[in-house]
Amino acid sequence: MSGHSKWANIKHKKAREDAKRGKVFTKLIKEITIAARDGGDPESNSRLRTAIERARADNMPYDNIERAIKRGTGELEGVNYEEIIYEGYGPAGVAVLIEAMTDNKNRTVADIRHIFSKSNGSLGESGCVAWNFDKKGLFTFSQDDVDEDSLMEIAIEAGAEDIKHVPEDGLFEVYTDSSGFQQVKEAFDAKGLKYSFGEITMVPKTTVRISGKDAQQMLKLMDSLEECDDVQNVYANFDIPSEEMDKLSV
Repeated sequence: MSGHSKWANIKHKKAREDAKRGKVFTKLIKEITIAARDGGDPESNSRLRTAIERARADNMPYDNIERAIKRGTGELEGVNYEEIIYEGYGPAGVAVLIEAMTDNKNRTVADIRHIFSKSNGSLGESGCVAWNFDKKGLFTFSQDDVDEDSLMEIAIEAGAEDIKHVPEDGLFEVYTDSSGFQQVKEAFDAKGLKYSFGEITMVPKTTVRISGKDAQQMLKLMDSLEECDDVQNVYANFDIPSEEMDKLSV
C-alpha cells in the first residue's frame, strides 16, 4: 500500500497549502452541505461530524460551517449538488476512483475526461474499477513519533482491523472498518497520538507497481484531478517505490 499511503500524506500537505487560498474551503463546504441532508445534528450524523472536524482542522470560520449545514437541511437556499462516482484508468492500467460533487454533470464529466486524456489515461464505465477498492478508515503515523507496542495496544483495544509497518516510508498504517473509524480516532486523540493522516478512504485490494514516465504521469493525473473544482476525492491503486516517489515533483 506504499503508493496509497504516500499519496494520502502528499494530499494532506497540499490541502494545508490549498487552504491558504480557500480551495479546500470550497470542497469542505460541499461535503458539509451534502452530509447535512441526512440531518443537521453532528452527534447523530457521523458523516457531518467528520466533515465539521476536518473544516475546523483547516480553520474554517464557524459561520461558514453553520451556513453550509443550513443549506444542507434546507433552512437556507443554495446550489443543489449531486454526488457522482467516476472510474477510469491511469498510465499502465492503474485503477482510478473519483468522488465528485457537482451542479452540472455535463461540465464535470467533460472536465474529467479531458484531464484523463492529458495524462495517458481514460475515463471508464461505471463499475470498471470500483470492485478493487474497500471503504476503510486509515491512519498513518511516523515511526519516529510513536512507540509500536503502544500504538498496537491502543489500536487493537479500540477495534482497529489491521496495523502495518511500512519501513521504506517510515510509517505505521492503521486500518479500521469505516463504521469503526470514529471510535479509533477518539482513542488516538484521547491518548495524544499524533497521526499525519486520518480519514475514511478507499483502499485498493491490489496494486500496480509503476516507475519512470508512468509514475510521473500518474502523479500529474492525481494532482490535476484533485485540482478540479468538482472533484472531492481521488483514489488509485498505484505503488511507486518510495525512493522514486521522493524524486518526483507533484
